[in-house]
Amino acid sequence: MKRAQEEMIGFVLIVIIVAVFILIFIGFMISRPEKQAVESFEAESFVQSILQFTTDCRDNLEFLSIDSLINKCQKKENCLDERYSCEVLEKNLNEIISKSWNLENSLVKGYSLIILSNKQPILTIQQGNSTSNSIGAVQSFVKSGVSTEVDFEVSY
Repeated sequence: MKRAQEEMIGFVLIVIIVAVFILIFIGFMISRPEKQAVESFEAESFVQSILQFTTDCRDNLEFLSIDSLINKCQKKENCLDERYSCEVLEKNLNEIISKSWNLENSLVKGYSLIILSNKQPILTIQQGNSTSNSIGAVQSFVKSGVSTEVDFEVSY
C-alpha cells in the first residue's frame, strides 16, 4: 500500500513539472515580439536595386538606368524617341513599386517614394495608407554635379 502511494506522488510530481514547462513555453510564445512585416535591409536593397534597373528610355542608342533617367529628368531632357524623361521615370517606377510592394492581402499598408534634386522634389509616388509603423531607406548620390536623394518608406 505504501509503495502505491509513493508511485502516485511521483506521478503527480511529473505531471506538475510538465505543466510548469508548458506554461513557461506558452509564456515565451505570447510575449515574443512580432516579426516586422518589412525589414530595413529589404527597403535599402530595394532602393539600391531600382536605381540600377534598365528602362526603355534611350540616349545615344543606350538604354538608361533609373539613376541616369533621374539625371536626365533633372535636366528636363527627352529620351531619344522624344518621350519626356520625367514621364518615363514615373511610369517605370510606378510599375516596379506596384509589382514589388503589393498592397492587396499583404501586411504592407502603403509606400512612399520621393526623389529630391538639390533638396527640391522632382517626383513623388505614394500609394496606400501611411501608418506609425514604417521602415525607410535613403540613397544619396551625386551625378553630373547634381545632388540627388531617393527616399523610400514602407508602412505596415
